[in-house]
Amino acid sequence: MDTHQYMKKLTLIILLISATFCSYAQGQLAFPFQGGKDVMTRFFKDSLTVTPEIKALKASGAAVFKFTADENGAIKKIIIFYADDIQLTPPIIEALKRSNGKWIIPDRQKLHDFIITFNIKLTPPATASAALQKAVYNFNINRKPVVTLDQVPLDEATLLPAVIVNYTLSK
Repeated sequence: MDTHQYMKKLTLIILLISATFCSYAQGQLAFPFQGGKDVMTRFFKDSLTVTPEIKALKASGAAVFKFTADENGAIKKIIIFYADDIQLTPPIIEALKRSNGKWIIPDRQKLHDFIITFNIKLTPPATASAALQKAVYNFNINRKPVVTLDQVPLDEATLLPAVIVNYTLSK
């Protein structure tokens, strides 16, 4: 066999191995929500209802959750790792419960942990009144963050993209 044929065969083998590795890696990196990332984001934006209490407080902020799903995609446990205020968490917990059965567990595991951040944001009107400005200020100086003392095992959890939910005040 001459050098030219040897190089062709070697190149073909390398390409086949690379293609196999890439397809295996893509199979491993499938998004863990039925329908993908955009469907997950839309699901949470549609499922998360900002409560009258949040609107009354003019609250905005972030909350980070860890939840565990089983092999059927059912949520088994929800933990608040951080929240700018406890008032932000009830509608998020309800939305997470509605996602029951929609999670795809990697590598046929019995249980898998996911970490997800939610941002709830008040979209202010074009011109904010002094009362609205004062209410937003009061929420921010009086909020009581919730922080867990437990550590996040990042090597055993899947970090999901943040979900941003905007709300406006009704007149």
